[in-house]
Amino acid sequence: MGDWLKDKVAVITGSGRGIGKGIAMAFVEQGAKVVINDLGASSSGEGASKVADEVVEEIKQAGGEAVANYDSVASMEGGERIIQTAVDAFGRLDILCTCAGFLRDRMLFNMSEEEWDSVLGVHLKGTFACSKAAAILFRQQRSGRILTFTSTSGLYGNTGQCNYSAAKSGIAGFTKVISLDLGRYGVTVNSIAPMAGTRMTLTDEYFRARKLREDQGITREGFGDFTPEVENLPPEHVAPLAVYLASDKASNINGQVIFIGGGTISYVAPPRPIKTIFKSESEGRWTVDELIDIVPSTLVAGVGNPSPPQPPK
Repeated sequence: MGDWLKDKVAVITGSGRGIGKGIAMAFVEQGAKVVINDLGASSSGEGASKVADEVVEEIKQAGGEAVANYDSVASMEGGERIIQTAVDAFGRLDILCTCAGFLRDRMLFNMSEEEWDSVLGVHLKGTFACSKAAAILFRQQRSGRILTFTSTSGLYGNTGQCNYSAAKSGIAGFTKVISLDLGRYGVTVNSIAPMAGTRMTLTDEYFRARKLREDQGITREGFGDFTPEVENLPPEHVAPLAVYLASDKASNINGQVIFIGGGTISYVAPPRPIKTIFKSESEGRWTVDELIDIVPSTLVAGVGNPSPPQPPK
């Protein structure tokens, strides 16, 4: 047991399993009281169960304090009730972690409107709904930590995940903005991009998609020399980073995105200019002919097509 989060109160959405549960358990070990929010739905967002109760009981058996909440993050009312649960049970709120989510992967040309809306509803709107309710309290008390959860799929893209990637990319941008909105009140907002083996990733669909990418020569940027095998990355390994960012020791870190996968942690800069070509005003503006001639050897020199055309089958 540590005390880096002693007497803090935290809400962790989606904490009945996986990364969220790992973070909840680590928070309790560091002295926090927690709200375990989880619908208990499947990895595709269907059904419900009382997994939150199981985690709460596990925490209590270990000597910690926790309460369960089963509201959906995908509505403003749900987000408000989740935050109010912390206030009702423990009298305050200090930390919000928005881990809740699910996958409904489909190639763009096969994706339904419902598959698009449901994933953005839980991930992106859910992050907004809970963050807004928390921000009202944090602004009043002039302190607080919000940890959102983006993804490498949102930062770099991934085959068959246009809904999930759009949501996670939106969360990264959302984090940047609200860190500016709330920083003046002593609140920090950072986003974790975790890579871990969970019930969302250790599926037949995931391994089929990975094999398809390999067979078709589809590459994903952003990993450098790190070539992860997600099945070897336990979700509990994400928790120490969450504890650190939620602690008072990270009060100077705000508006940042940090990747973690097993023992690898990376500071992820937002999209920034890498190469630039320019003309002075006296030279006029670029013409199409000039761009056709210059761009391949300058701006995109050495940049390949991440998904090259395949011969028809």
